[in-house]
Parts: sequence; C-alpha cells; structure tokens
Amino acid sequence: MNKNNVTRRQFITAAEAYTIAAVTSGAIPAYGNLSNKASKLALHGGQPVRTKPWPAWPIWDKSAEKSVISILRSGVWCRLGGKTVSEFEKKYAELMGVKRCVCTVNGTNALLTALHVLDIGVGDEVIVSPYTFIATYNVVINSCALPVFADTDPETFQINPDKIEERITENTRAILPVHILGLPANMDKINAIAKKHNLVVIEDACQAWMAEWRGKKCGSLGDLGCFSFQNTKHLPCGEGGALIGNDDEIMDRAFSFHNCGRPFGSVKKTSSYPIVGTNRRMTEYQAAILLSQMQRLEEDTQRRNENALYLTSKIKNIPGIIPHKLYEQVTRAAYHLYPFRYKKEQFNNAPRDKFLAALEAEGIPCSSGYGPQYKDGLIEAALNSKNFKRAFSKERLDRYRQELSYPENDQLCEEAVWLSQSLLLTTKSDMDDIADAISKIYENRDKLT
Repeated sequence: MNKNNVTRRQFITAAEAYTIAAVTSGAIPAYGNLSNKASKLALHGGQPVRTKPWPAWPIWDKSAEKSVISILRSGVWCRLGGKTVSEFEKKYAELMGVKRCVCTVNGTNALLTALHVLDIGVGDEVIVSPYTFIATYNVVINSCALPVFADTDPETFQINPDKIEERITENTRAILPVHILGLPANMDKINAIAKKHNLVVIEDACQAWMAEWRGKKCGSLGDLGCFSFQNTKHLPCGEGGALIGNDDEIMDRAFSFHNCGRPFGSVKKTSSYPIVGTNRRMTEYQAAILLSQMQRLEEDTQRRNENALYLTSKIKNIPGIIPHKLYEQVTRAAYHLYPFRYKKEQFNNAPRDKFLAALEAEGIPCSSGYGPQYKDGLIEAALNSKNFKRAFSKERLDRYRQELSYPENDQLCEEAVWLSQSLLLTTKSDMDDIADAISKIYENRDKLT
C-alpha cells in the first residue's frame, strides 16, 4: 500500500495491531524500554536518551530564491500592480476547497477582518474557546465585543461543544471555534448550534492548515476561515495570514476592507473609497515564499500524521501519560503541536515542571502550553477600559466577571505537555526516542522529586 494513501483509520489499525502483536510476543514491553530503569536520569547527570539534534524550522528551498529576488529587483513589492499575491490566493483557495481567499499581513488581522465584514462589534458577544493563543481573545476585545468562553474538553484540547449553548444570550452573534494545535474542533455540533440560534461561524484555523473534518479542510466549514503564515507555522513566510470563504459578497467586502476600502466586485464605486477600510495587504515577496513553501505542505502533513499516530501507539500505555483524542470525524489533523496530558499522581506526585525539565534533559524539547489567560489581567483591563464601560452596562460586565470560571480548562492548563511540529518531521525511530525518554522518566519517577 502506498504510504501516501494510508488513511488515519488504516494507520491506527495497523499501528495498534503491530503494537499488540509485539507486546504479546515479548518483542517489546508494554511501554518504552524497561532497561531504562537502571539508567540515571539525564537531569541528574545520566546519559540522555537522545543527543541527536531535531530539525530546524522553517526550512528554506533554494529553488525559490529566483522568484523572490526577481520581485525584489522589480521594485513591485506591494500587491498593487503585482500578481504574486493574487496567484497565491487562487492556489490556496483551491487547496482549501473554497471559492475565495484574501491574504492579510498576519492571522490576527485575518480574524479582525472576518469579524468586521460579518458586522460583529460594539456590544456583541462571541463564543470562543479559552484554550487558545491570546490573539483569539484580542481580536474580539479589539472589536469591542465580549469573548464569552465555553469550557474546554480536556480529552481533545478543543472547545467543548456541549458547553456552548448554555453561554448563548440575546447578544451572541458568532461562534469562533479554534482548531487549536492543528486538531479539528467538533464542527458538526458547532455548526448545528449556530444554525439553531442564527449565529455565524468564524473558524480560527491559524494552526490547522490541511487538517480535515469528514474530508473537508478546516477553515472551509464555517462562514469564514482564518489562517496564519507566521514564521513557526507549517506554511510560513515570516508574517502573513488569510481568510477564506464561499460567499462572494462577503469576500468582496473583505477584499475592499483590507485594501483601504477601495471598490471591489459587489462593493460598488460611490466614491474613491466607498467603505470604511484599512490596509492589511500582504506583500508580493511574502506570497512568493508561500508559493514555494506550499510545495512541501502535503508531504509534511502526511509525515506529521503518521509519526503522531505512531507516537500515540508508543506512549498511550505509559501510566500517567494521556495522549490527545481526535474526534471520530477527523480524517486528518495538522499537528502544529503534539499534545498529551501529564498526570503527576502516576509520577510520584512530581510537579509537571519537574517532568518537563527531565524530558528536556533527555533531549526532547517540550513545553507546558497555554495558561488560563483569562486570569492574567487582560480581560479585567478590557472590562475597565473606557470603550467597554461605554458599550456595556455595569450589571452586564459584573455578570460577565462572575462567569469567568472554567474548571476543565484550568485542569488542562495544569496538565498539558506540548511537542513541537518539527519533531514529527523525522522518522519512527525518532518517535521511539521520545517514547523511551518518557518511559525512562516514569521508571525513575521516585527520583523526580
């Protein structure tokens, strides 16, 4: 079977069958390498499991230099008068399976543009996940709307769709699901809730290029989808973003708005600048970089998925290690990050920071991920601002403050461990290093504290 045509379900079945057979035969232990028990933790001066470096990111393709240098020498660096941004927009829309794409200076501005053209602003409420990069909060706040959080499902790391309806009020205008870490949110339930309550859906797919829900690309499942092309992202150009959609009138407004309000398509000319707009245009040389990086996106996505599924099969039986769960309807994830939960009770109650330090010492880069950002003062500063006091009554803001409690998200923020996407652009033997390092730490858990 061609590995590029292996489905997620086929790969899981094959990986699990291999693991079960190997464990049963005694070829490998139920988890990790039991010989690690005799090994001193690298944290305490022992030999690390891995000393080989991991891949750097981003990866530059020298074949793209000719097109980038040609643009620089031409002096046509802005999309006005150029054609490269338009070429990328066309190809990215085709890749995502939608009619239209508008490129912006970054993912944050793609989200801001989406909120604006869907007329979401002063006094409105937007349902959003609390487990996300801070930009998702900021775009709602900067639109003078309230980010209303629905608690997280710790198993999937995504917004819990069963917690959304209880947060809807007469002021709710939109649901902003985040396919965080490149793992798809439950779009069937989210879209059904939105339809029931006449809400728009804006997908924050800024970490989810090529991820799929029932075979359709994330970002193409709501009214609008937004992406980031920042330096760490799978499709990078330093800074950059895009919004995609199928409604020509909405996308015409988006193009006009991001181009200083100039007429475009159905946005008719009533003056030189017929609508309120801003300049959020992408540059020509950024688009040239993206066209080059796009050539590796499919192969890299496939490799990340295969290695992620293999890694899950290797670590899922280690006590205290709980890999993320994908919904059954996910046909592919993007894996901007590979997440799992760390249960300290199984590690002699060693705090997560100790586990992370031990894993780093064994040669496995890792992170604790997001914290409960709604507790760090950002939200309170917004609520105390002049704009919010003008837009919302004191009673409404006080009620909002009382509802800032998300126990499942708080727990996830205490347990999450992330591995970078570049670790997945390697081989199965490299995944074995990760699993062996985690196993070694577990087997020496009494020495962690």
